Amino acid sequence: MRHVSVRRGSYVDSVTLMQVSRRVSACDGVTSALVAMATDLNLELAAGLGFDVPAASPNEMLLAVDAHSDDALTAAVAEADAALAEASHPAVGTGLGSAPPPVTVRAAAARTNATVALVSTPGQHAFADAVDALDAGLHPMVFSDNVPLDQEVALKDYAARDGLLVMGPDCGTAVLGGVGLGFANVVRPGPVGLVAASGTGAQHLMALLDGAGTGISHCLGVGGRDLTEQVAGRSTLRALDLLDEDGATSLVVVVSKPPAAAVAEEVRRHAASLRTPVLFALLGPGRPDLTETAAAVVEAAGGTWVAPEHWSGAVAAGRPGGHLRGLFTGGTLCDEAMLVASASLGRVASNIPLDPGWALAEDLASEGHTMVDFGDDRLTRGRPHPMIDGSVRLERLRAEIDDPGCGVLLLDVVLGLAAAPDPAADLAGTVRAATAAGLPVVVSLVGTRDDPQGLRQQAARLSDAGAWVFRSNAAASRRAVDLLTPAGAADA
Repeated sequence: MRHVSVRRGSYVDSVTLMQVSRRVSACDGVTSALVAMATDLNLELAAGLGFDVPAASPNEMLLAVDAHSDDALTAAVAEADAALAEASHPAVGTGLGSAPPPVTVRAAAARTNATVALVSTPGQHAFADAVDALDAGLHPMVFSDNVPLDQEVALKDYAARDGLLVMGPDCGTAVLGGVGLGFANVVRPGPVGLVAASGTGAQHLMALLDGAGTGISHCLGVGGRDLTEQVAGRSTLRALDLLDEDGATSLVVVVSKPPAAAVAEEVRRHAASLRTPVLFALLGPGRPDLTETAAAVVEAAGGTWVAPEHWSGAVAAGRPGGHLRGLFTGGTLCDEAMLVASASLGRVASNIPLDPGWALAEDLASEGHTMVDFGDDRLTRGRPHPMIDGSVRLERLRAEIDDPGCGVLLLDVVLGLAAAPDPAADLAGTVRAATAAGLPVVVSLVGTRDDPQGLRQQAARLSDAGAWVFRSNAAASRRAVDLLTPAGAADA
């Protein structure tokens, strides 16, 4: 039984719609569900799922549900309506009374004392919304991905005229005065400010600091491309200045996936001119991993570092002659794991390769030692981010279990706001099947004591399923390499 409808005059941000889609998909008897703005990509995705897609525009909402029975379909549509109603009418009052909701960022800004705008519209529309925010005097956090590079540069140059900060595009994580935006973890307040050209890298570093009792003043995400040659650190430099002026921040850390060398050097020069000390967590060959950086930050902040916890798994050796296979939802976590693994194993094929010659084919089929970032922009067009809906990764996980060439599995599980409510439950059955088949599973668990999923409950569920669980991504990666049999480890 199928239901397809277009809701005209409705708009809800993409993060919320991803969560609504997941909520409806979890209803009894539902085979597939998509609740999304009717962009071309989402219409193509609905058609690919077998729905007869009506004509619609990107400003309209598409609701498509496939269920086993009429009763299940009716219940699922009702669940979608309820979830959308909750999204449109949050429990916390806005002070707008009975006035209609504003339809532009500038109109919303005129009614509030806000200083930040969260932009989560489709990539092709995000530029206009971010400019609207800047014109209203707001710092835009552009959660949207797939924003053209030239628009990112133009947006950041436009912001510089008024001393504003553009967080993003593709800024997945920010914490502003204790308030988490996007995929943020719940962290304790403290003296450390982060400038992050990395979403999951920032999350991991904040989680490690929180676990050691060191708190965060702010985390300013700047987008994963900010330290490339083309963008040249435009937002990173501005964010450093803002944190240098912030009275709650006494130590700054810049965290990034491997940056362009010349841009990194310019950022270091600028940081040296500031009053506030700055440490660097710039991933790359021969550089400290995020756990090593966390230890240095804790000690610089006057704390005492204790190695992050881990839980032993049920299988202590990989399949004979097998290769390492890493399946990640976080790009920086994947980068760090590849840096660790390639130091011992050599070539690690990937869709975000450390070396262009290590790139996977378009079908992403494993080639020897392989790591895949399922959160890459190319894999999130028209579908929820894997930290919200891990079904695509779960399908690949099952395929790797059946592949005799797979010797050890390495996964990340990222907790926090906006992430799946119980990712360990989603993975536990498949992890148990892997370990029962003699395949070691190693999990890098990123989260804090106060995250809504429950850090220790998640660790216990994964450990009970037979996984090795580490709160340090670098330690998880090293253990995964160590679990390979000598034949598999030597076959680079």
